[in-house]
Amino acid sequence: MTSNRKLSILLVEDNLGDIRLTRESLEESKISYRLHVVRDGVEALTFLRKKKNYKDVDLPDVIFLDLNLPKKNGRKVLTEIKHDEDLKSIPVIVLTSSDEEQDIINLYNLHANCYVKKSPDLDQFIKVVKSISNFWLYVVKLALNGRFI
Repeated sequence: MTSNRKLSILLVEDNLGDIRLTRESLEESKISYRLHVVRDGVEALTFLRKKKNYKDVDLPDVIFLDLNLPKKNGRKVLTEIKHDEDLKSIPVIVLTSSDEEQDIINLYNLHANCYVKKSPDLDQFIKVVKSISNFWLYVVKLALNGRFI
C-alpha cells in the first residue's frame, strides 16, 4: 500500500469512549485514513454487504472488531466475514479488553488476522492504535477480492 492512499478502516465498536479514543489515536498517527464506525454486529455485516444505507460504500481495507457487541457478538461477525467469499480477504484486527488465553486461541481459529488487547491506559491505547494503523498502511501489502491495493 502506498503512503499517498487513504487507509479505509471499519471500526465495529459499541463503546463511545473507545470510539473516541480510536479516532483521537488515528488523528495523532498522522496517517491518511477514512474511518467508518458501526456500533453492533448486525450493522457491521449490513455495512460490509453493502445493504440499506451502505449501498455506495467501498469495502474497508481493514476492520477493527470488538468482541462484546450488541445484536451479534464479534465472534459471530468474524465467522461470517471469514466465510464470505467477498469479505474473507479483509484483515480483521480484534481489539478487545479480554486477555483470556482461550479467547485468543478461539479467535485465531476463526481466522482473525491479529488479536490486540485494549489497554486501560490512555497513552498505551493511543500507541497501540497508531502502531496497528501504521502497520496496515505502510508495512503490509494488501490484496482484496483479487486486486492489489
